[in-house]
Amino acid sequence: MSACTLFDQPDMHVRAAELTDRGWALSVETRGREAACPDCGVIAARAKDRDRVLLHDLPAHGVPVRLVWSKRRWRCQEPACARTSFTEPHPVAAPRARLITRAVAWCADQIASHDITVSALAGMLGVAWHTVWNAVAPMIRARIADPARLEGVRRLGVDEHIWTHVGLPGRRAVTGIIDHTPDEDGRPRARLLDLVPGRSGAAYQGWLARQSPAFRDGVTTATLDPFRGYANAIRDQLPATQVVLDAFHIVKLGTQMVDEVRRRVQQNTTGHRGRAGDPLYRIRRALTCGVEHLTERQAARLEAGLAAGDPHDEVLVAWQCYQKLRAVYHQPTSTTGRALAVEVIDSLHTCPIPEVARLGRTLRRWREEILAYFHTNGASNGPTEAVNGVIETMRRVARGFRNPENYRLRALMAAGGHRPWRTP
Repeated sequence: MSACTLFDQPDMHVRAAELTDRGWALSVETRGREAACPDCGVIAARAKDRDRVLLHDLPAHGVPVRLVWSKRRWRCQEPACARTSFTEPHPVAAPRARLITRAVAWCADQIASHDITVSALAGMLGVAWHTVWNAVAPMIRARIADPARLEGVRRLGVDEHIWTHVGLPGRRAVTGIIDHTPDEDGRPRARLLDLVPGRSGAAYQGWLARQSPAFRDGVTTATLDPFRGYANAIRDQLPATQVVLDAFHIVKLGTQMVDEVRRRVQQNTTGHRGRAGDPLYRIRRALTCGVEHLTERQAARLEAGLAAGDPHDEVLVAWQCYQKLRAVYHQPTSTTGRALAVEVIDSLHTCPIPEVARLGRTLRRWREEILAYFHTNGASNGPTEAVNGVIETMRRVARGFRNPENYRLRALMAAGGHRPWRTP
């Protein structure tokens, strides 16, 4: 029986097939192939004997498939050669492999394309976790090492996240570098370029320094959260790159400012932390909503809460400043948005309310990065957050990681934009 339709190898034949309680067991052998001695290169005239080699193929009909390959052992005919015999090489499996070649590629693509664990793949193939991972990890590293993977990167994003919740605090965080460059059709794209240990400017700067000058010169825009360490790394390694502060995190600073003012006023007026019946505590959610999203009932409740619990109008002023900051990113044109942003940056730091003034000073320190939003077509760190979501899903499915390098490889396969080895 020819097995060319099963293995894409016309010289491999199935001698017997048996369905056992452990799945399919196929006895296979090769015919009609000659082999050269790997040392002297002399073609072997005849086979010495056959070795039985156990391999694992893709699952079929919901059960694992095992191949018992009668692998030929050749006798070297060169008297001067130190090697007396050798086994036949074959593209169906690498030497000393436990999985056939296509099973290894299938596992790598399942990890890249689906939310699946290595242990689940091992169960499908009927092997141990280490058997799958030891076969797949070199293929993942080879894909990551491809220099073409970093070509054409023009927009760069960076963010940190916690990869494990155990261990020393300084070793729990990693810095993710993400490619924001749109594709050929102009559609947004987000793919993970690398994960480096630590949450610091030195971690980001070290990764940028290890890249080629062509890569660094090609980056035109870099987005980030308001963390000065990352900004300094971009300044030192990408001096010609336009740095953009993420709009979401700017608005988030305004949300935090309103909540801080509310809690301070609430403590001063009531003498305790917020309780269910306190006026300001009852409107804490409405204070963080955009004014355009408030219904008439919510607006009336907000007005009543401020009248009852804000005797000096501090919360009201903070809320108005926050709404003005939000309005910066809701203007019809970039020109009007930039003009309003300049007005906000130049005025908030003079406010007598300490929390508002502190926010104003922060905005002044990031002035250039904030205004860059309006001449970079609204560049943001949104694609970075999307990649973080993919990574978090991968980590939850795996129920956590203990090895940071395994975590890096799995994350790069899940969010690195790798295409399957065979298109359906």
